[in-house]
Amino acid sequence: MAVPVTVLLLVIVGLSASGTELPVRLVNGPSFCSGRIEVLREGRWGTVCDDDWGLPDAEVLCRQLGCGAPVATYSAGVYGEGDTDQSVWLTDVNCQGTESSLGMCRFNEEGEPKCAHEEDAGVKCEEPLLVRLKNGSTHCNGLLEVFHAEQWGTVCDDRWDIHDARVVCRQLGCAGVQKANDCRRFGKGTGRIWLDEVQCTGKESHLMQCLASKLGVHDCSHQEDVGVVCRDPFKLRLSEGPHACAGRLEVFHEGQWGTVCNDHWQQENNQVVCHQLGCGPSQPPKKRQLWLASATGPIWLDDVVCSGQERSLENCQHRVWGYHDCTHAEDIYISCSVL
Repeated sequence: MAVPVTVLLLVIVGLSASGTELPVRLVNGPSFCSGRIEVLREGRWGTVCDDDWGLPDAEVLCRQLGCGAPVATYSAGVYGEGDTDQSVWLTDVNCQGTESSLGMCRFNEEGEPKCAHEEDAGVKCEEPLLVRLKNGSTHCNGLLEVFHAEQWGTVCDDRWDIHDARVVCRQLGCAGVQKANDCRRFGKGTGRIWLDEVQCTGKESHLMQCLASKLGVHDCSHQEDVGVVCRDPFKLRLSEGPHACAGRLEVFHEGQWGTVCNDHWQQENNQVVCHQLGCGPSQPPKKRQLWLASATGPIWLDDVVCSGQERSLENCQHRVWGYHDCTHAEDIYISCSVL
């Protein structure tokens, strides 16, 4: 029985490597991490022959799919044979196991007539690692933990850098990295240390797609646990106005709403805010006294300058978050028309 894997293939003539990521999927399995391997070539999905398929090939495929380590590989009997009108696209796949994607491995793209569908490869990978940031003010900052073998454990900071943190922030739906590693701010973890020697390119969607030591293998103590600070998803609102499209401008950062100073504020800034909120064009605001008293809390942004073409206020030029020379008397108020 050969060792097949999941979604992600290369396309090339003879034993060669494409150097690209070609569409792949696992079908007929209980999840996207288990099933018969299919590859998209020439606009059609086809199968992969299990000839010479081995554990290194499965490791690359599972990693590229964002799944865990390969649990088992199968021939056609477990996840079924491909349809009679499907081609067998690849055979003799030969990975080292360290490649970032199957497209970087060597293979023979001429699967037929050497292989029949009774040799279609299937694979079962571990389900994707869940990640979380613990002990922070929001889900976007804290001690990094991953879930494996029914328990949460930490990640060692050996070789950890901005590229690794970027993947974690992306996986959590946060806006970006503010600090890649803060070992002391969020305290030490307890229990298992699951990951060490993590090496991401920064483009991966899931931490499991990155190269790393085998789960549970490390030479670390909890004093080396990784802490990550991501930026919260950028949110804004117009608060306490006569309707949702008018009011004091507030943005969400580090778990709380704060205001924006009116230094250098211009009409183009209004256009960006109104568009981002799904409101109509900006209008001259009514006197702020009719709306509300002065705000309290942080002033998050100052010296904001937009061209008017940005899709989000976040993309406009501004000072570092929290740095300003303003009082709440300078909070910006905006009035957009209601669509």
